[in-house]
Amino acid sequence: MSQSRHVPVMLQRCLDLLAPALTEPGSVVVDCTLGLGGHSEALLDRFPEARLVALDRDKEALRLSGERLAPYGERATLVHAVYDELPDVLDRLGVPRVQGVLFDLGVSSMQLDEADRGFAYAQDAPLDMRMDQTTGMSAAEVLNTYPPGELVRILRAYGEEKQAKRIVSAVVREREKEPFANSARLVELIRAALPQAAKRTGGNPAKRTFQALRIEVNGELSVLERAIPAAVESLAVGGRIAVLSYQSLEDRLVKQVLAAGAANTAPPGLPVVPERYAPRLGLLTRGAELPTEEEIAENRRAAPARLRGAERIRESIG
Repeated sequence: MSQSRHVPVMLQRCLDLLAPALTEPGSVVVDCTLGLGGHSEALLDRFPEARLVALDRDKEALRLSGERLAPYGERATLVHAVYDELPDVLDRLGVPRVQGVLFDLGVSSMQLDEADRGFAYAQDAPLDMRMDQTTGMSAAEVLNTYPPGELVRILRAYGEEKQAKRIVSAVVREREKEPFANSARLVELIRAALPQAAKRTGGNPAKRTFQALRIEVNGELSVLERAIPAAVESLAVGGRIAVLSYQSLEDRLVKQVLAAGAANTAPPGLPVVPERYAPRLGLLTRGAELPTEEEIAENRRAAPARLRGAERIRESIG
């Protein structure tokens, strides 16, 4: 499996956003989504004074990126953890505050490319989708055991799938004949269940259902809801966070957390704003930044990316 083909998305822009915070000796940068180590390697290269802490829940990703980052020796600490465990990880390492945090919320290319992981709807594979294959329910178990109402809720909430009811009634009918095990059967079923008009819009008709199952199986949104505020809290004053998301649900969540941190929370009409109401964050991006056309041409996985960044401008008080 060649690592060279994994092109980190919006790499240069992420590095530029974090750069002002990572020039001092002893500064610590956290890569919350290590994957194959593309962003991590670039961070270690560009910021020779910085130390890296990198997290991933996928043991195979940790093994491969461990080989890739071995030349950096002590400067790189790789940890098997989900990114909402960041406060515990930093606590264990005795790092009270960090200068930089990076999240790249795309499913790692490795997971999409490894046929037997069942993330991709383009090839037949066991319906697994767990990023950490040592724990939790697989996508097949979700499909085979969840009540219909719960499946409809997941497809609507996490896949923004308008045809959720149609798809779920087909799933329920089919799973009674034989439980789901592989992705091809699910893709076929979705194609058959959708009305003609719905098939004509936007790519593979199974895409939204697969996204919804992946988010449910890995608890991605609930993990993210805890992880982004925890990452903001871990920043030293002057520290910076950059977050790459790939779908509107994630981007909305990131936007809300950063906007709340950048808001003045004082009751209206105060002549002087007490410090505890002043913003803790300064936004570094106007809205979400998008990849350039050149980058999308080079790396089609960059197309849906949205980048947001913020700087910690004061401590929390009260």
